[in-house]
Amino acid sequence: MCGIVGYAGNQTACGKPLEVCLQGLKRLEYRGYDSAGVALAAPGMEQVVVRKKAGRLANLEADLQARPLPDATVGIGHTRWATNGQPSDINSHPHLSSDGHVAIIHNGIIENANQLKTELEAEGHSFVSATDSEVAAKLLGKLAQEVMDETGEPDLCEALRRMARMLTGAFTILAVDNRQPHIVVGARHDSPLVVGLGEGENFLGSDVAAFVAYTDQAMEVGQDQAVCLSGDQVVITDFDGNPVTDSKRFTVDWDASEVEKGGWPSFMDKEIHEDPSAVADTLLGRFDAKGDIALDEVHIDEEVFRSIDKIIVVACGTASYAGMVAKYAIEHWVRIPVEVELAHEFRYRDPILTHRTLVVAISQSGETMDTLMALRHAREQGSRVLAICNTQGSSIPRESDAVLYTHAGPEIAVASTKAFLAQIVAAYMLGLYLAQVKGTMFADEIRQIVGQLKAMPAKIQWVLDHQADQVEQAARRLSGARSFLFLGRHVGYPVAMEGALKLKEIAYTFTEGFAAGELKHGPIALVEEGEPVVVIVPSSHGRDTLHNKVISGIEEVKARGAFTIAVAEEGDPDAERYADVVFWRPACPTLLSPLVDVVPLQLLAMDMAQIKGLDVDKPRNLAKSVTVE
Repeated sequence: MCGIVGYAGNQTACGKPLEVCLQGLKRLEYRGYDSAGVALAAPGMEQVVVRKKAGRLANLEADLQARPLPDATVGIGHTRWATNGQPSDINSHPHLSSDGHVAIIHNGIIENANQLKTELEAEGHSFVSATDSEVAAKLLGKLAQEVMDETGEPDLCEALRRMARMLTGAFTILAVDNRQPHIVVGARHDSPLVVGLGEGENFLGSDVAAFVAYTDQAMEVGQDQAVCLSGDQVVITDFDGNPVTDSKRFTVDWDASEVEKGGWPSFMDKEIHEDPSAVADTLLGRFDAKGDIALDEVHIDEEVFRSIDKIIVVACGTASYAGMVAKYAIEHWVRIPVEVELAHEFRYRDPILTHRTLVVAISQSGETMDTLMALRHAREQGSRVLAICNTQGSSIPRESDAVLYTHAGPEIAVASTKAFLAQIVAAYMLGLYLAQVKGTMFADEIRQIVGQLKAMPAKIQWVLDHQADQVEQAARRLSGARSFLFLGRHVGYPVAMEGALKLKEIAYTFTEGFAAGELKHGPIALVEEGEPVVVIVPSSHGRDTLHNKVISGIEEVKARGAFTIAVAEEGDPDAERYADVVFWRPACPTLLSPLVDVVPLQLLAMDMAQIKGLDVDKPRNLAKSVTVE
């Protein structure tokens, strides 16, 4: 879950390596922010130069301003989310080899670090940190010296390949050696790494945000591959040294300005206000000239789709709630069962998978390790896997049989907002495509729903334009609440779960989301005088019974002293009569209502966090991409 960046330029030492590292780390700080550090090398240096500080990147920048580093030809940088060793200057990356010639940065967990550390200590190496990453640094330094002794020349890439074959666990490792001051080397296993291709300079990053300010040309680094990077060359091999010649190149479809706040007080605020465009852009390019759905990215034969008799969605957190929303729609449209599984539980319960099962893996980053391991298990069992993902070149799309990219643009705030809506839309498109292929709906029915989907961005914008003040007022009134309950039925249930998650993530308020029908089976015992209860109220049009039952739930908690907040269709007299506060939404079909219902809940969580003086973009203990199990 760490952010990593690497740079190799021409052979003249300058400030560019440090500039690239710091700029890249600013864009990657959402991946980890317990500490930050850089390592630089240039011809004539006796050792690699390292500077690192615990805390936010600003601490490192202040230290560098007070004590500048020398010019360099190559550099690596790291922002850390601690998995091994508490946040501190000593545990920060980069870590050095025993002789100081080699520095590494690492993302992941090295599972055999203790064994390797014992062996290295027996050989006389000493350790100053509590991290598994320092073990890799000492081991790589040892191997680099062994290669020099064997060949008479430094070969850091060969040393890294040897080390990669010795490690177990998940890792992306970048390294520099002052004896080879024109290269940066990297290796990956179950952890992300991508190359940025420039003119007279090349880049490495845990994702394209690391270098998008400098180039929009990128290249994938595959599983169990190593890369050697100089200013004018990129060489990729497997861990045995065999050349890799089929690495996929791609153009990054967003620019550096999209990872800047652009005048918004926070990335989360900016990204919530990008909800409408995320929905609209995810619909673009999905239709042929006749208006039929044409998912060009989905390279699975129609006959295979016709044979599908079950869908299993695997995801974690917000993505799993997007899958829960999709379940209601896909089952209704396609008439096949849809299961939604937490990816981290999936392969441990011996799930029933066949060649007629379609597994849908949903992940914003495409690097969620639990979801990646789930899709690998599904493919081993003979099932097809389709990824719904927001990040080009990431692991989950690469290892899936097909991919539906969402087009939400970069999402920097840790708490997901616009990506959630884009994931729902992509899953809806998959469901409608299956209905089209299987013939479970008429073409005009599909086109009607597509038309309704295309109208949703304007409805989301209406909520942002007309309900933000009401939401902020409610947040100010409720900011001192110790806990919340969120309730919903049908598609409102996963919306309630997602709303509760947002409040937990960034406002640090104990919150639970429940299916409203469960209220009388236990949760109502939590209701006391003044307890805030947020209720997602379905439209009374076409779902009158469902609507009435939810209104009854509001009456039940109000009778026990709850302060009730309803998310309801504009003009709903029952919501206005029984709720203390109403966040209105414009009229829309029930199955599409989550796209608008969740928006005021995103605003509520953000407003409460801001009122409490919390960092809404970087909540404590969390990182954007969970790349370890």
